[in-house]
Amino acid sequence: MTARRPSLAPLLTRMRDREPGLAASLLAGAVAAGLGFASYAALLMVLWVSSPYPDSGPAGALHVAAGLWLLAHGVELVRTDTLSGTPMPVGVTPLLLLALPVWRVYRAARDAVDAPEDADGPPPVPARTVWTGVVLGYLGVGGAIALYCSGGELRPAWPWVTACLPLVAAGSAAAGVWSAYGRPREPVLRALTVLPGPVRRAVFGADARARVGTAVRATGAATAVLFGGGALVLGVSLVWHGEAAQASFLRLTEGWTGRFAVLLLGIALIPNAALWAASYALGPGFLLGTGHGVTPFASDPAPLLPPFPLLAAVPDPGAGTLPNWLAGLVPVAAGVMAGWFVARGAVGEPESGGAATARWPLARTAGVMLLTATVCAVAFALLAALAGGPLGVAALARFGPVWWQTGGAVGTWTVVFGMPVALVVRAWRLWHGRTRGGEIPAQDAGAGRDGEGARADAGAGGYGSGAGQGETAGEPARATDPAEAEGTAEAPGEGRGEERGGEEGQSREQAAKGRGQDAARSGEPGTGRILARPENVPHATGAAEEDPYEILPAEDPFGPGWHDDLTRASHRMAPREPAGPRDVSDVPGPRPGSAPVPPAWPLSPEPRTDVPADQPEPCPDPDPDGTEPPPEAR
Repeated sequence: MTARRPSLAPLLTRMRDREPGLAASLLAGAVAAGLGFASYAALLMVLWVSSPYPDSGPAGALHVAAGLWLLAHGVELVRTDTLSGTPMPVGVTPLLLLALPVWRVYRAARDAVDAPEDADGPPPVPARTVWTGVVLGYLGVGGAIALYCSGGELRPAWPWVTACLPLVAAGSAAAGVWSAYGRPREPVLRALTVLPGPVRRAVFGADARARVGTAVRATGAATAVLFGGGALVLGVSLVWHGEAAQASFLRLTEGWTGRFAVLLLGIALIPNAALWAASYALGPGFLLGTGHGVTPFASDPAPLLPPFPLLAAVPDPGAGTLPNWLAGLVPVAAGVMAGWFVARGAVGEPESGGAATARWPLARTAGVMLLTATVCAVAFALLAALAGGPLGVAALARFGPVWWQTGGAVGTWTVVFGMPVALVVRAWRLWHGRTRGGEIPAQDAGAGRDGEGARADAGAGGYGSGAGQGETAGEPARATDPAEAEGTAEAPGEGRGEERGGEEGQSREQAAKGRGQDAARSGEPGTGRILARPENVPHATGAAEEDPYEILPAEDPFGPGWHDDLTRASHRMAPREPAGPRDVSDVPGPRPGSAPVPPAWPLSPEPRTDVPADQPEPCPDPDPDGTEPPPEAR
């Protein structure tokens, strides 16, 4: 027998029906890289076209765009066209430019998962397939851009290309895939297995999700306060040195195109300057050249700084004064904010009318505060490392904050000011919650009283009950449609009959029906509705006059005729007792097997005095009740 080769049609069918996850992910990563480079290229081409004296052609503008795209990923560039001929490194990454590639890769990975909106849809693309495809597609286009940039004046340093470009692509793609799958917990725990065992047990023990979430939220709040405070310090310093900043801005270039380019560069570097100002407020400050530090206690910038508006905001050389020391309020506010978030997570929200409960003990709250300080220190150290870098050689080899000093200062400030705030606020929330839970009753503690208490109040007040309809004394009856009222009206006394049961409930029901009929005949509402007419509202006496929640009576919005119809409808719709074997013991008349009973009426009625003498007296009905026995029984 010979083995037959499979036909080509089934293979083509399987290839056509195969899930295109990897191909779509590769395309998504390549498109993300291409769009990022295209945005920079379009901006640089506009500036080149509008420039009155361009130094190079379109190829030079595209090389600069490629260099900016790589610099936005943290890649260090080397400038070759210097006056001395010595290559100059450029390693300060504009943080605002870094946000664009991170966001594009994140969106590409999240959209490539193609998660269905409903449970009946197709399954999503596997996470590894999406991550691999997006990263490979992005790195493929990024490598081509780096090769193109290496032929220009701003050339990439290849060790930085091989380190920063894959790191940004892999991290952003992983975040996008994780977000598309609903942010599961397991990948994060697997990634943190590199930590030592005691640290994992202390951090990720019982209630790990709540504690880690609280630490992350507190870190985000403290980082936001540090960023905001640094931006505030930067703005105050720019206003203080406004003349120098304006002079440097006008000195760099003369045409409006060049000034617009300088303005865009300054806007892109504002997050970096805010981080530098935050590091200044923390204490370590930042470096403006090798050996030239700027701190709140002393300022010693480099003597020859390039003219730039943001560098004009650097404090003047010399010892610090009171305005410089006031910048220390920024880390104090950040530590207080972190402690408040930790205390908020340590105490659970009290239930309705209940006392607040502690989610963690005191020692674990202190541990969460230490975890918050650690995470905040690591995050700010990473940002400080990205915000600084070299701008040349020799004196310009180090610019910006020192990452390990800034991270250590953030952790120290957070522990020093956040720990007392976390413990004190935790104790205050517990005490306040327990006090509030003991003094203030629940919302429904006195609102829904039982029918018996409502009947007691109604009896004391002297007007209707309405416990079955949920109305209270002094509140006007509410009804929008007579038909609706007829369909939903409840017979008076029905709820009381259900509560007490037996003969007492039946007697109360009959008495309520009688009151309703009398009220209907007299043109007043029955007891099934609560009406607040002024003449029916009793006057409070004694302690009732001091009631601060007295409700004024209101006019009856419905006429007496409507109440007659409602009363009759209530009587008709009132449930009756089920029919059972009839008890004939109380039925008048002879019973089988018994002797005949004589009639109960008088045989010789008394003469009537209200009839005139000349008018014959009417004959009485011999059988008014229909109980006269037949002649056979006589």
